[in-house]
Amino acid sequence: MLDIDDLLVAHDHSPVSARAIRHALDLAARTGATLHVFHAEVLHEAPDPDAERGRLPDEELSRLRDEVQQEGPLSADALNAVTVKNVVRRDVSAGPAIVNYAAEAGMDLILLGTHGRRGPSRILMGSVAEEVVRRAEQPVLTIRGHADDPSAFSTWAVDRILVPVDFSDPSRKALRTAKAWSALYDATIDVLHVVPERVQPAFYTSGVQSIYDMEPEIEQKMMDHLDTFLAETGGPEQETRPHVIVGNAAPSIAEFVDAESIDLVAMSTHGRTGLDRFLLGSVAEKVIRHVHCPVLTVLSRAREEM
Repeated sequence: MLDIDDLLVAHDHSPVSARAIRHALDLAARTGATLHVFHAEVLHEAPDPDAERGRLPDEELSRLRDEVQQEGPLSADALNAVTVKNVVRRDVSAGPAIVNYAAEAGMDLILLGTHGRRGPSRILMGSVAEEVVRRAEQPVLTIRGHADDPSAFSTWAVDRILVPVDFSDPSRKALRTAKAWSALYDATIDVLHVVPERVQPAFYTSGVQSIYDMEPEIEQKMMDHLDTFLAETGGPEQETRPHVIVGNAAPSIAEFVDAESIDLVAMSTHGRTGLDRFLLGSVAEKVIRHVHCPVLTVLSRAREEM
């Protein structure tokens, strides 16, 4: 069962955050969670003389509720029953403000929009979503804005959930979490293991450059391993389909999402920071930047909530 009592959604008056609030209203109505609409005032900006400015206006909230109700299966009564709390906090930047409030107030899930920036823009400006994904103890659901209309919203019908796994305990945790979400939406789960095609440079002198040179039956062996992994992972019994492909992790996951019309990706992240993250990168962060469906990340070191 998906146990969410308190849900935080970040709000910054942008079209992307409006899109995230629509998804948050949908999820809160389905789970009965209290929705905390959070606005961060950063220290380098002038203090707001009107403390209400950062709040989501009642008329805006009503408009977003109406749009969710018109687009989806939820009734007006279910959406109006959602308890909404406006929260405004001041901090050094938006990321720490979100993470600190989520910890203090005991949030079960953080939901926020992301522009999916790439290249110099992302490097120079940074990404609040990526910072929250790395640092928050709670699961984080990122909602990507559409390039043509960041605020566009359509019914969030979750029919297929993709869980990339590497047979580690963190990926097992992500799979158990995905099963809880699957039960809420009556969705099927696709579990994907990506086998790295390139081998370490140390093998090049022997003429081995592909994993197939070392292990011709690698896909079948990994499929057997994946079947065992699925059988040994607990959680609600949901329809689950295993897949094994050879390639590079993040691009292969993104290609699978597009090819199979995946509605939600659920994956673990190690929450690396500093030089370690800069050098190694993060598969989760790359997936967030490249796929257009929502991505649920579960921090591997965080306590298991679901």
